Amino acid sequence: MKKFLLMFLPLFLGITMYAQEEGELEDGKWVLKGVTGLNFAQTAVINWSAGGENTVAGNFYLNGTLNRKSGNWLWSNTLALEYGVANAKSLGTRKSGDKIDFTSQLGYSSDNKWFYTLMGDFKTQFYKGYDYSTEPRSYISNFFSPAYTNLSAGLEYRPGKWYTLYLSPVAGKLTFVNSDFLSSQGAFGVDPGKHFKAELGAFFKARAEKSIMENVSFISTVDLFTAYNSTFGNVDVNWDLLISMKINKFLSATINTTLKYDDDINSMADDGTPQGPRVQFKEVLGIGFAYNF
Repeated sequence: MKKFLLMFLPLFLGITMYAQEEGELEDGKWVLKGVTGLNFAQTAVINWSAGGENTVAGNFYLNGTLNRKSGNWLWSNTLALEYGVANAKSLGTRKSGDKIDFTSQLGYSSDNKWFYTLMGDFKTQFYKGYDYSTEPRSYISNFFSPAYTNLSAGLEYRPGKWYTLYLSPVAGKLTFVNSDFLSSQGAFGVDPGKHFKAELGAFFKARAEKSIMENVSFISTVDLFTAYNSTFGNVDVNWDLLISMKINKFLSATINTTLKYDDDINSMADDGTPQGPRVQFKEVLGIGFAYNF
């Protein structure tokens, strides 16, 4: 995981150094910015000799920011939501995406670039997720199972309004597993029977939002955390990337990827054998309606 991280950081920082700065926030005004949309995918077959079946899928997403600067103070908020389902005749309806991610920061600066910052975030999902490899199927996640909160104090570098870098040497990572069923299994790193786990460590966050060419823009956010305990140096990673390509006034194509690594979450082989923590990756490519604001 450490070798992967050393390769990953130059990639993200290379992206954030690509474009010129876009200026500062205007004092005393709220600035709302982001993108939301609904993507669809559908396949229909009739007497198709090569095989196949009718499928339909839909995915809703929202990624936005709301910021306000007042004198030397800056209040910054970001919200990312996603929910998707897919239906196939042989498999029924299954969830294909589910995310709630909110971050709020309050910073103070004397030079409008370096901010002494307090940050809090919250991550969970809307609905149950299932393991479809077992019968009867059992759920493996739910709303607030897990939920993650990071509370931290640190220093943020904000040279322009299109990218930010934040580092905290004092950060608390809180993990919640509200479900009694999942808690009894010790899911998501909590002790069996417990609903809560707290860790103290170091936290790094970077965010970039930029139009890279006409009608093409991206939003990229990465969170890194390592705990001050015997696992120090094992870095938990959450990297989200949304690329939006506007086709015309109403239609757009999007690529949405998420890469995760959590040292507390073990992966499972197809036969149910534990394999230890692994890099998790998800990608969604869609065409549908989008609105930029």
